[in-house]
Amino acid sequence: MEKRYERNIGMMTAVEMEIVKTKKACVVGCGGLGGYIIEFLARLGVGYITAIDGDVFDETNLNRQLLSDENSIGKEKAIKARERIKEVNSGVVLNSVVGRLDEKNGPEIVKGHDIIIDGVDNIKTRRMLQDLAEKEEITLIHGAIAGWYGQVATIFPGDRTLDMLYPKGYTEDRGIEVALGNPSFTPALVASIQVSEALKFFLGRGELLRHQVLYIDTLNQEYEKIKLK
Repeated sequence: MEKRYERNIGMMTAVEMEIVKTKKACVVGCGGLGGYIIEFLARLGVGYITAIDGDVFDETNLNRQLLSDENSIGKEKAIKARERIKEVNSGVVLNSVVGRLDEKNGPEIVKGHDIIIDGVDNIKTRRMLQDLAEKEEITLIHGAIAGWYGQVATIFPGDRTLDMLYPKGYTEDRGIEVALGNPSFTPALVASIQVSEALKFFLGRGELLRHQVLYIDTLNQEYEKIKLK
């Protein structure tokens, strides 16, 4: 086992570490949530990561997006993700996709991945991800942030968890982050929990946030799991 992974041992075994290195994760979005998710997966040792984003960095990203810096303004986020991970862990394959994931290109892009992780910023795309993950029989880990608050849920094919979080009559395409803002720390916290869910899924250990949602309130440091079924 590489020395770089020695500190992973204890919370997982050496055998489990080898399992993690064989896993493939598809991260949709390389911004606030996605940048941290990609970084944490790569440092953990997940062997193959697809990073998807059609956007470029601008100044408004600098307060919270790990992959952004002043020299990257105007640069494609997915390309920056590949360059970053090459520096962080050259043993990880980072497949960068510059563009938007949709119903047409989605099946080919996500095929063969063990998990899809939601790092997007709009409800329409989240609903599409749930449909795509269900069709391709891949587990989806949902995450969202708004100001001091966040939420995480792990969605197996057929669970339809987002239908309960964003019911049919819900017409807003953006969440309350439009009003509450996006600080530096909430994306890192929510991304950490999403990656911990991915690891548990890979290893078949622990209790997943399935059929429930974890609501996070960092203003009052309250964390509540809500059962959805």
